Amino acid sequence: MGTGKRLTQYALQFKSVIIWGLVFLSVAVAADLAAPLIAMEIIDEHIATATGGIEFGPIAQLLALFFGLSIVTAVFRYLQYILLQKGANRIIRKMRTDVFEQVQRLPISYFDNLPAGKVVARITNDTEAIRELFVTVLSQFATSFMYMTGIYVALFYLDWRMAAIAFVLVPILYGWMLIYRKYASNFNHIVREKVSEMNAMINESIQGMSIIQAFRREKQMKEEFEEINQKHFKFQQKLLVLEAAASHNMVGVLRSMIFVLFIWYFGGGSMSGNTIVTVGVLYAFVDYIIRLFNPISGIVNQFSRLEQALVASERVFHLLDRPGEPVSDERVERYRGNVRFEKVWFAYKDEEYVLKDLSFEAKQGETVALVGHTGSGKSSIMNLLFRFYDASKGQILIDGVNVNDLPRQAVREHMGIVLQDPYLFTGTIESNISLGDERVSREKAEAALAAVGGERVTKHLPKGIDEPVVEKGSTLSSGQRQLVSFARALAFDPAILILDEATSNIDTETEEIIQHAMDVLKKGRTTFIIAHRLSTIKNADRILVLDRGEIAESGTHDELMEHDGIYRQMYRIQSGMTSTQNVG
Repeated sequence: MGTGKRLTQYALQFKSVIIWGLVFLSVAVAADLAAPLIAMEIIDEHIATATGGIEFGPIAQLLALFFGLSIVTAVFRYLQYILLQKGANRIIRKMRTDVFEQVQRLPISYFDNLPAGKVVARITNDTEAIRELFVTVLSQFATSFMYMTGIYVALFYLDWRMAAIAFVLVPILYGWMLIYRKYASNFNHIVREKVSEMNAMINESIQGMSIIQAFRREKQMKEEFEEINQKHFKFQQKLLVLEAAASHNMVGVLRSMIFVLFIWYFGGGSMSGNTIVTVGVLYAFVDYIIRLFNPISGIVNQFSRLEQALVASERVFHLLDRPGEPVSDERVERYRGNVRFEKVWFAYKDEEYVLKDLSFEAKQGETVALVGHTGSGKSSIMNLLFRFYDASKGQILIDGVNVNDLPRQAVREHMGIVLQDPYLFTGTIESNISLGDERVSREKAEAALAAVGGERVTKHLPKGIDEPVVEKGSTLSSGQRQLVSFARALAFDPAILILDEATSNIDTETEEIIQHAMDVLKKGRTTFIIAHRLSTIKNADRILVLDRGEIAESGTHDELMEHDGIYRQMYRIQSGMTSTQNVG
């Protein structure tokens, strides 16, 4: 379906407001365009033909009508403006909501290669350009087309030959629009793409400012940004030249052409005696032709915004057309927590498998630890369990049910996760634990925080659990953020708990608090621990040692230490490092 049709579909959702706006606009246009006819009537019937003196009574009535129509024009133009603007704002509100909802439905894989800044540009910049389409461009086009239609009707009423000559403006205007769009479309695609790239780079620079400054990469980042900015500037300049030619030069040429034809037609006819033109008709013709170029200028001046909006619409609809899954409200009963991987293969790209023929089981209440070198596939297992991605081959079962047979949201309902680098949202500590879920009361949030040693978070904060949290929780220490993240996971009482490097960024004292809390919290839950610190998983029921996507070893800590394998080597290295550090 074309971009224009899809924009029309959005508009039709609010057709009542828009239709009434157009009705009021048509009334305003009709009232406004009646003014020259009234002036013609006054001049020809009551001034030019007056022989025994001018009768002011009829003229006063016509002037009163003239003034009344001007009031009607003002009132109805005001009403149509309010209604069309209201309709336009409703359309954009709906579109922005749809785009944001679509982002929630997209799989995690979509964001792997797409910078956050580009996604933000689609939701904000591009929809703002579309808002300009509905708020300004279409309103101007509707007004201009109605005025042009009314003016041509009046011109044909006055003199069809001259009206026919003036009508040549329509194909010229249409042809110019096609030529303009041919070049402007390419320029606008590049301009909007460069805006997205700049947004992405700015976002990335802000997120990584400490690294940029620490490694003195400010100059390099400036040069990279300037390269993108320069290309954006180059094509903006090309658009500027194109728009200048369209909005000023063309309209001036057309205006001169029509007035030359007008003088030639009426002047030649009067001199030859073939055409007699009254003063009133001449006044009306001049008035209407002057008025005709206002809507023409309005249309031509909106070419650039129209093209920008259409290009932005293509980008937004491209995002909306990405395959995604609707957010499901389906509920499933709380898991018992039996998890089984059966011959699972998984690749992020094509057939570059990061997990190969993986089979293992975690029974209810067990703690299973996953260890291995970087890239061995530990985090990929968690990604599949949460259905951030789906297995390429094989199946994953929870309590005997294939996770692919359930909506993604239902699969995650009874799971909790704590990441290595916990993400906190703008709000308060309490809102970061409950995430706005009504099922997590304030008391439950406080209890969850207390269970993981939350006094370490709140005792130094003036407002306690109501302490404001800025984006990413940058005002809290890494240990405090991790404890809030633990409390968040525990407040939802998950049947399956995943700890992804959850203790790697915290100090030894905090780690002891969390380990103590976990001993209590693991009861009745199936817990997966991805850990670099092997000392934290010594009590796990089973340890899976991964190597290049395969299970190289499996057993308890004591069993694995009896064999001279990967786990024993890793543990000795870490123990040696610890001893060296202690000696120092």
